[in-house]
Amino acid sequence: MRLILRFLGFVFALTTVVLLAGAAGATYFVWKYSQDLPDYSQLQNYEPPVMTRVHAADGALVAEYAKQRRLYIPIQSVPQSVIEAFLSAEDKNFYEHGGIDPTGIFRAAAFYFQNYGKNVRPQGASTITQQVAKNFLLTNEVSIDRKVKEALLALRIERTYSKDRILELYLNEIYLGMGAYGIAAAALVYFDKSVDELNVQEAAYLAALPKAPSSYNPFRDRSRAVDRRNWVIDRMVENGFVSQADGEAAKKSPLDVTPRPSGAQIFAAEYYAEEVRRQIYERYGERKLYEGGLSVRTPLDPKLQVLAKKTLTDGLVRYDEERGWRKPVTHIDLSGGVDWGVKLGEVKEFTDIPWRLAIVLDVNKDNARIGLQPPRTKSGARSTDREVGLIPVDGAKWTRRPLPQVLKPGDVIYVEPLGDRVGQWRLRQLPGVEGAMVVMEPTTGRVLAISGGFSYDESQFNRATQAMRQPGSSFKPFVYSAALDNGYTPSTIVMDAPFELEQQGQATWRPENYSGKFYGPQTLRFGLEQSRNVMTVRLANDVGMPIVAEYAKRFGIYDDMPPYLAMALGSGETTLLRMTGAYAMIANGGRKVTPSLIDRIQDRYGHTIFKHDERECRGCEADKWDNQPEPSLVDRRPVVLDPMTAYQITSMMEGVVQRGTGTALKELGKPIAGKTGTTNDEKDAWFIGFTPEIVVGVYLGYDKPRAMGKGSTGGLISAPIVRDFMKVAIADRPALPFRVPAGIKLVRIDRKSGQRTGSGDGNAILEAFKPGTAPPDSYSVVGYTGTDGAAPEPDRTVRTGGGLY
Repeated sequence: MRLILRFLGFVFALTTVVLLAGAAGATYFVWKYSQDLPDYSQLQNYEPPVMTRVHAADGALVAEYAKQRRLYIPIQSVPQSVIEAFLSAEDKNFYEHGGIDPTGIFRAAAFYFQNYGKNVRPQGASTITQQVAKNFLLTNEVSIDRKVKEALLALRIERTYSKDRILELYLNEIYLGMGAYGIAAAALVYFDKSVDELNVQEAAYLAALPKAPSSYNPFRDRSRAVDRRNWVIDRMVENGFVSQADGEAAKKSPLDVTPRPSGAQIFAAEYYAEEVRRQIYERYGERKLYEGGLSVRTPLDPKLQVLAKKTLTDGLVRYDEERGWRKPVTHIDLSGGVDWGVKLGEVKEFTDIPWRLAIVLDVNKDNARIGLQPPRTKSGARSTDREVGLIPVDGAKWTRRPLPQVLKPGDVIYVEPLGDRVGQWRLRQLPGVEGAMVVMEPTTGRVLAISGGFSYDESQFNRATQAMRQPGSSFKPFVYSAALDNGYTPSTIVMDAPFELEQQGQATWRPENYSGKFYGPQTLRFGLEQSRNVMTVRLANDVGMPIVAEYAKRFGIYDDMPPYLAMALGSGETTLLRMTGAYAMIANGGRKVTPSLIDRIQDRYGHTIFKHDERECRGCEADKWDNQPEPSLVDRRPVVLDPMTAYQITSMMEGVVQRGTGTALKELGKPIAGKTGTTNDEKDAWFIGFTPEIVVGVYLGYDKPRAMGKGSTGGLISAPIVRDFMKVAIADRPALPFRVPAGIKLVRIDRKSGQRTGSGDGNAILEAFKPGTAPPDSYSVVGYTGTDGAAPEPDRTVRTGGGLY
């Protein structure tokens, strides 16, 4: 008995020593690995990279910008079905264990020893907490050291943070493939849905991805992806989260993935979205743009944006087709039985053009047989189907040549459906000319739409904001505004006769009118309506170019315009956005307007960090309505032009539409003012028009400026584009007249002579005069002195040669 007691005592002592040694060893082990553990307290202030989202005025998503496509979603907003799917796939005991799951560890250990030496990757036993520790604080290194540190960090994290906080970090950080980080972004990327719209099978598929996103790609290995999704559904059924019947129904459903495109989300808004991206980058830098989670609200009107794209495209195509056929996109050799569908599928297509690529298979005098480029499937591959059609003679009549002279087999061309004729197509070609359109609110400067060219896919160069072009005669209203602000009236007479300027070291400058003729004494109104170059030069010379340059700076057209007389004819370079903004100031009664593509920017926490509208709203802070006065806006923007002058020049530009070079818009039957612009050799053609509610600017011209051909004026090729836009844009809006400021006196005058007249005069108009001014009682002409010092008769055309007038 004594021997037994001694043996038991020895065993107890030995066990105690072993336990103490083990405890000491474990303590040392934990101490050793704890020395260089990362600081897990940083999880408290976790700010993951979050994508910046840009929205239109109606809330529609315009674009997303991110290096990691992530939207942060609080755990309270995650549906229970999504949580259950991830727990079933990754850690079903998450809410029971303390950071480490012993069952999972034993299972992984058994697998490791069974496959030891077989070069098989060890099976993971990580809990969600351990994955948070690894993803946030450690690396993906496969080693015992990393697993020990991961376990120690998991224990500490569990003691510091709640289970919901840990799960929130996990669901927002994990990579789920296709560039998506976190479940909110993944729901959009894979299914174009918000998280709360996911059904059981969709939530299960997302939960299947963390293990190996690339291995379960829905396009490269659909069967494997479906198997893994179904495995997750089975675990959800096993854990009691989903009924057996619902689970079976979910497993039978197809894996219907609808990838969400990156970049611009609204059709035709690519140029707009890119300009917004560029401005945010310049304002806040790359990191804030791609990781800051900014919420950007723009004034973009999706309907007007689509309309701007269409009308500009139609105008460019109309101009281009009037000049005939040039050449096909490329040519493919069809000899040797080549599969034309495969070859045609390799030709680059522009996704923002509503035409299709096709190849000419054979051609005769009556029609051309074509094969259409096979469409892409969801996986991005080309379809194996082959679609053919015909181009009849009337589908290519704009070329004004027989079909066999235009097309030959192997030519790759663009086509679009020919009306309602099934299987018949119209020949198209990418226009060689380019242009841009800007649509703006005149009172605020909010840019409602921008079209920066024919195709963003073809060229990302935004011609509305980046192209420096000569505005030509569209600059003249600012010369006339300077004159009206400095003592002239719309009925002031200016001589339209030859003008010469001696230039030191250069040839004598002799400006001409577009027609090459001179028309004698004319009113300022008539000179602007008919866009008389020589009158404008003589007026600018009389007013003084330094004053004109100052006005150009006030309106934001040029930063520092050289005071040369040629600049009065718009020979300097500026952008369409600047010019449209300048016209908006006239439409706004002379008050400063700053063009803006951004209304408001909020940071990831919802704090406003930028707001375009700086007007003070008095009374907007009231908590409730208590019979107090209505809120009012205090506008402290500077006045750049006398409101009376602004009305006078607006009235004169209404005459441009009614009787002058902009009559293309007369048919709209509403108060519209505007001005054409055409530069030397018709290299640029402009028209900027406005109503009290909207300003629209357009220019056409080759990217490398060259002559567009005689007759390619702003009135003939640009004004019709603005007309087509306004015909739809303002169709349902009331015909609001331009507001007449207090103090303006309307006097009936003869629009040619500028003198008072009666109501029976066919040339009579109501002209606007400021207080203290009136139609002249005597006839005097700026820039003309006869041999006897007398001015010419009003109806006499003066033709003089030489001299400076």
